[in-house]
Amino acid sequence: MKDFIQNETVQKVVFIILAVVCLTPIISSPIALALGFGLAIFMGNPFEKYLHKYIHLLLQISIVGLGFGLKLNEALQAGKTGFFLTVISILTVMVLGFILGKVFNLEKKLSYLISAGTAICGGSAIAAVSPIIKPSTKEISLGLAIIFTLNSVALFVYPAIGHLLHLSQEQFGLWCAVGIHDTSSVVGAAGKYGDQALKIATTVKLARALWIIPVSVITMFIFKSKGSKIKIPWFIGLFVIAILLNTYFPVFNSLGSSVTAVAKAGLNLTLFLIGSTLSIQTLKTIGIKPLAVAVILWITISVGSLLYIIS
Repeated sequence: MKDFIQNETVQKVVFIILAVVCLTPIISSPIALALGFGLAIFMGNPFEKYLHKYIHLLLQISIVGLGFGLKLNEALQAGKTGFFLTVISILTVMVLGFILGKVFNLEKKLSYLISAGTAICGGSAIAAVSPIIKPSTKEISLGLAIIFTLNSVALFVYPAIGHLLHLSQEQFGLWCAVGIHDTSSVVGAAGKYGDQALKIATTVKLARALWIIPVSVITMFIFKSKGSKIKIPWFIGLFVIAILLNTYFPVFNSLGSSVTAVAKAGLNLTLFLIGSTLSIQTLKTIGIKPLAVAVILWITISVGSLLYIIS
């Protein structure tokens, strides 16, 4: 039986079957993530070394597709609602992350990676500041492993808490955008909660992601790094163009529901792929101190933003 499971051809067939199943409406976002993680644990991922660059590309394409389900007035309202909370939460997490790094005697660069990932947009923020602060490969891998692990937990926990507290679609969408690190888990959790929550969460999260730019500039001064390049999330511009097309060109209105349905399927597949790149070996690399810092930051931003939203 063990030889059968470890057969590469069998692994590839099972992987492809599960990937196709995740494209269907019968699979929710958390289940897609769980299927990927289960595959990685029990069979292994035969395509793992090829997936990482395609995961980000698929996520970006799917998010642009969601733009065709939004009108400009909806996007502006969502962005306006989340602006103050975004600014306060980013400042709070970055300052608290610095303090916790000192308290736990954590490496400065690793502490900064975890803080940036928690404050802005998970793996994308880590990828953006890494070329500037030049951490070791181990520190980058560790930061990403922690962020992706907490993202996976959030995908299951947030909808459950939202229903328990009877949060409205608007409240939950805003909470997801602020409290969950990575964009993939934000749209996954919000999409499970409802279409209105998804619209708000996507818009606020992408507006939040633009803070990568000023944070990267500040990072250059903190780490005294000259000549570093800032990685700008250009796909957010395409998301805005999709919203404008859907708002001002009636021909896109009839296509909007179909495009967003395909985009949601793409997001489910993205979460399956992310789950399939996690493994017990990856989780074992996470130390107690960096995990403690990340969890404290996550709880702080989650509870703080929730109290603000429901108050």
